[in-house]
Amino acid sequence: MSFEKLGLIKPLLSAIHELGYEHPTLIQKRAIPLVMAKSDIFATAQTGTGKTAAFGLPILQRLRKTDGEVGRSARAVILSPTRELSIQIHEDLDNFSKHMKVECVVLVGGKDIVTQQRILQKGVDVIIATPGRFLEHVENGLDITNIEVLVLDEADRMLDMGFTKDIRKVHPLLPKNHQTLLFSATYSDKVRKLSKLVLRSPAFIETSKKNSTVDTINQVAYLVDQERKAELLAYLIGSRNFPQVLVFTRTKVSANALFEELQKDGLKCGLIHGDIPQGKRLKTLAQFKEMKIRVLVATDIASRGLDIEELPYVINYELPSVSEDYVHRVGRTGRAGRDGQAISLIDIYEKYDIKDIERVIGQKIPQETVEGFEPDPSIRRKDIEDLKLKSEHKKPEKKRVRQFSKNTSGLAKAKVIKVSKKRKTTKRDAK
Repeated sequence: MSFEKLGLIKPLLSAIHELGYEHPTLIQKRAIPLVMAKSDIFATAQTGTGKTAAFGLPILQRLRKTDGEVGRSARAVILSPTRELSIQIHEDLDNFSKHMKVECVVLVGGKDIVTQQRILQKGVDVIIATPGRFLEHVENGLDITNIEVLVLDEADRMLDMGFTKDIRKVHPLLPKNHQTLLFSATYSDKVRKLSKLVLRSPAFIETSKKNSTVDTINQVAYLVDQERKAELLAYLIGSRNFPQVLVFTRTKVSANALFEELQKDGLKCGLIHGDIPQGKRLKTLAQFKEMKIRVLVATDIASRGLDIEELPYVINYELPSVSEDYVHRVGRTGRAGRDGQAISLIDIYEKYDIKDIERVIGQKIPQETVEGFEPDPSIRRKDIEDLKLKSEHKKPEKKRVRQFSKNTSGLAKAKVIKVSKKRKTTKRDAK
């Protein structure tokens, strides 16, 4: 199928072809006609499958009749979880609408709100914003009476980041008959609850299994002792000549430490996390995209919304605290059908954590060792024994209680099981 067959107008088709896109992705094939038909949508798709175009192209087509009058109020609002993703969406829509008279504006924190208000007063068609900043503008008098479409992009991430209240406040303020498009990379109970609140008779689009990773990503986990992770990382980048690699850490502290270690190894590195000022983060991202920086060390703030064409490698220096975030991390590579590799460096403790990730993505991740970096067997045995000791130490007295289980006839019957009694705190626990 071609973009022409989706019913897109010539200005959009021209822009798409100039950007090098020839055929729509699966999510685009399914979503674009539904958005044009003004249906509410609940769509789940893997990261990197073209969701921005899936909602952006039909929205731009819907707004094509704008007369460009000064002071016109927005007709569409797109909410996303991070500044970086909002800016990226804005750039994409600007590229798509290069042959159209459609004005898009991005509203994010870290920018002067008065300056943003002046831009809005000149007339705008599409607003791209983080939930908090958008609500702030609404509370300061932003006219939203003409909003026809609300997009909740990366809805799962927005909820994880604590934007539930903001979204719940915004939705009732919009015109009653507006169209809502909810896009999420993963499933969660929070997302399903939100969908029931904001969607009316939605069309459901599922282009992948729940929490799955794209087929074009080759995934592997290398076993290594914790104290040799940085050394192994530098070795992999150098010996395999990785031209561009995104490295994820779990915390800002470990990101800072790793950044310093890699610099000592002579690697051109960049660093982004929550404590880095927005301007510096954007500059670092630009340098990474231009391949002026070989390695970008980041916390999960960067696991969503980074649109880096043909990014070949993502490395998990540390596994994420939330297993679902693994999907977002590795989804930075293997985008739009391209091949990519996701490498995880795991120590003895993370060897157990990766099983949770495997359950989330529904597949096994091969575990290997790199010659010269094999884990120390004695340390491994000591760690395992320590884990066993901790487990045994938690076993207290037992008592008998009744629980109900279902027999083969479907009738409930009582079953006696053993449960543990809460133990007393010891000095060992206080350490």
